[in-house]
Amino acid sequence: MTPKQVEIVWKALDSFQIELPSWGFANTGTRFGKFQQAAAATSTEDKLSDAGQVHKFTGCCPSVAMHVLWDYPNGVADSADVSASAAKYGVKIGAINPNVFQDQHYKHGSLGNPDAAVRQAAMQHMIDSVHISHKSGSRDISLWFADGSNYPGTANIRHRKQWFADGLKDLHGYLKEGQRLLVEYKPFEPAFYHTDIGDWGMALLLAKAAGPQAKVLVDTGHHYQAQNIEQIVAWLLSEDMLGGFHFNDRRYADDDLTLGSIDPYQVFRIFHEICLFEFETGKRADIAYMIDQSHNLKPRVEEMIQTAVTAQELYTKAALVDHATLAPYQANCDLVEAEEVLKDAYNTDVRPAIVDWRKSKGLPAHPLREFRASGYIDRITKERGAKNAAAVSSYA
Repeated sequence: MTPKQVEIVWKALDSFQIELPSWGFANTGTRFGKFQQAAAATSTEDKLSDAGQVHKFTGCCPSVAMHVLWDYPNGVADSADVSASAAKYGVKIGAINPNVFQDQHYKHGSLGNPDAAVRQAAMQHMIDSVHISHKSGSRDISLWFADGSNYPGTANIRHRKQWFADGLKDLHGYLKEGQRLLVEYKPFEPAFYHTDIGDWGMALLLAKAAGPQAKVLVDTGHHYQAQNIEQIVAWLLSEDMLGGFHFNDRRYADDDLTLGSIDPYQVFRIFHEICLFEFETGKRADIAYMIDQSHNLKPRVEEMIQTAVTAQELYTKAALVDHATLAPYQANCDLVEAEEVLKDAYNTDVRPAIVDWRKSKGLPAHPLREFRASGYIDRITKERGAKNAAAVSSYA
């Protein structure tokens, strides 16, 4: 790498942060079962402790996204204790995620439910979640809805659209200045005939209906096969409506695999569109980078460190794209040379420069290796093993 490239990598690393999901540290599973890990988090404090380790060893994960029913079982009453736990482990509370898909009364939807009482229950839960965000100092309220239908003719799609628009507009009114609603979308699952917020265009329309502090959240696993996610990113950037990401990877559908494990070039291309936007506009894109993936088999803290390191590598590769050289190639439709500009950046080995940056910040040069040597996993395995073993026996 040239000195100029090293400078670019260091500058990119100084600005890059990616948020951890609290639920990524607990035992999770598929619809077919759950495989327990002895070291998995068994409480909100455990999750924050694990997240603190990821940030300690990578330096790029200072905040943790929280799921209200899983992390704040008593609602606002828990907010001070949870925030204190986060500070204890060197992290802060990030996006607040309401849960309007788990309880039995959401069987036919939340804001899209034909029953007004269920819609009101969902609204109250989301309002309570906004109040938690006020207490915790969180900027973003991240909204994903499982609403939809499984069979033709069983739902009035237009009515449900209007209920969503009305509900999100009402919720928007509870935001403080500077806060944001992030509206996520997903084409299918758990609903398989229609999903109320099925793609980025639906999310865009509902975010605009909600109000000026609402943006779209892109989950990289929430798309049909072969969909061009970076084009969606470019369009949302052009409309000033891209609020955040839930990063993961997939082979088939919403697999929630480790970021970059299947298609790292796609993540690079997404970051490239963002870096290109920033180069051409001269302003920083206000995007919340977040992780949302399931670690059913991999050790959870190790997997998160692996993810954070991969994100750093792919983001810095994208920062190395020579936009000044790329622009005339694009203008002249010089297809080969334009593509080579991207490939040159992607094929650059940024790891030595990242190691030097870590050393300059007093961070471990090799996060995963040095975390494994720290003894943390051995300690928490002993502390949590009995609880996780009891959970296994309860399923027998």
